[in-house]
Amino acid sequence: MRAADILKMPLFAAELATGAKSFCDNPIIGSRQLNESGLHVKRIKLAEKMADSRRRRLKHLVGEDERAAYERDGFIAKRNLLSEEDLAGLRHEIETTRFDAWDMRQGNAVTRFIPLPPKVLKDLPHLRALVWGKPFQNGLRYIASTDGDPLVYLHIVMTTPGDKRKDDPQTAFHSDTFHQTAKSWFFLYDIDDAEGPFTYIPGSHRLTEERLAWEHEQSVTASEDRNRLHARGSFRLPANQLGRLNYPEPVRFAVPGNTLVVADTHGFHARAVSEKPSVRVGIYGSLRRNPFLPWTGMDPYNLPGLKGRQARLFVALKDREFRRKGKASHRYAGRVLATEPSKF
Repeated sequence: MRAADILKMPLFAAELATGAKSFCDNPIIGSRQLNESGLHVKRIKLAEKMADSRRRRLKHLVGEDERAAYERDGFIAKRNLLSEEDLAGLRHEIETTRFDAWDMRQGNAVTRFIPLPPKVLKDLPHLRALVWGKPFQNGLRYIASTDGDPLVYLHIVMTTPGDKRKDDPQTAFHSDTFHQTAKSWFFLYDIDDAEGPFTYIPGSHRLTEERLAWEHEQSVTASEDRNRLHARGSFRLPANQLGRLNYPEPVRFAVPGNTLVVADTHGFHARAVSEKPSVRVGIYGSLRRNPFLPWTGMDPYNLPGLKGRQARLFVALKDREFRRKGKASHRYAGRVLATEPSKF
């Protein structure tokens, strides 16, 4: 262990009480000896217990059918969310507006992130109504088990299979982190099954005996795993291990436009392999907080001046990183139409 790491041990220890998940960056979280003794398993079991407690206090946010769907499957799906008039208005706003955009390339896919702070939404009434509407907001808050302000983007995935780049790493089944967390997608247009739809393994959001045994096994060696995403705590599930965990067949969300999906991405999910060039347009939300807090509220991002601005703050950090290092995962793409081809 490096001398610098020894000096940081109090910080590494404090991170055990947070959502810190990286096995390769925190020598306590990644300790083979501690994880053989059950450290990781204890963290994920406590996180699930705390999430269930908070979620019970937020059950008023969604209907009984939605609560049952989440408990059974790990996701909530709603078709025909908007009226035809509202959907047409929303599509027109997105198709004709130039936005400040940031692009992230992963293999043969580019994901475009367009922050939607109050300043942007002010002149786009249909988009504002969707983002701040109860179906989009409340599903995220219920599944994430926190009454917090979600991070929201206009989200475009542009995939070009066969362009000789590496495969998109999001096509491997993975769990975002060790605790319950929520992501949502409102799909504006029909998703063809050949266009790499969002895919989810029903029931994989819950800790079964098989899942706990698998998590324990992964935790012992994760810090040294060659897959950097796995080593950082977003565990990858190889296709040949699906049967071992006794999971049902994955659900592929090849759905019509005007569909909202909210999922617990502690469960295993992936972007299916795209069989043809495709562009997927949606409004994306993400909500993740410290999994060990007992309360549902007191979210600093709900404060005036911060509410609705998380995404803009995030890309500002990426801009700063690019200026300092000459590289960053997200790069400013300019003021563009949502589906304008990426330069990266």
